[in-house]
Amino acid sequence: MSDSLQLLYVMDADRQVQAVQIPWELWRRIEPLARPALDSLMAKASEEPAEPLAAFAEFLHYWDFSYAYSPAVRCPHCGAATQNWREDQAHPFRLANANLGGLLVFHCRGCGATIRQKHFRDHVAVEHTPPNA
Repeated sequence: MSDSLQLLYVMDADRQVQAVQIPWELWRRIEPLARPALDSLMAKASEEPAEPLAAFAEFLHYWDFSYAYSPAVRCPHCGAATQNWREDQAHPFRLANANLGGLLVFHCRGCGATIRQKHFRDHVAVEHTPPNA
């Protein structure tokens, strides 16, 4: 192989290969073979992860607060709202996290903001982070 077609192995501090740099001329030759595999990997990477519904079910199972759980979610950034995030056909909010500590985290599909519902013994505190913050 000529020097212009040599691969460059990029290694970390422990000398483990992290990446391979391919010369342009070689890439032009192998791209038709590699493109289907790359497209497949990119499609899988862009899929949204599943909502953590098992963690949400566990959150509800151990609910022992003095008030009833409300499935309503509102985005303070863009004003999107739903009375029930689980049953709303438009599904304007996507559950990103749920835990037994009382935290529910949603992402607004309208603007990308993050909404955090912090459930305490006697109240719910709602915080949000604007998109791209």
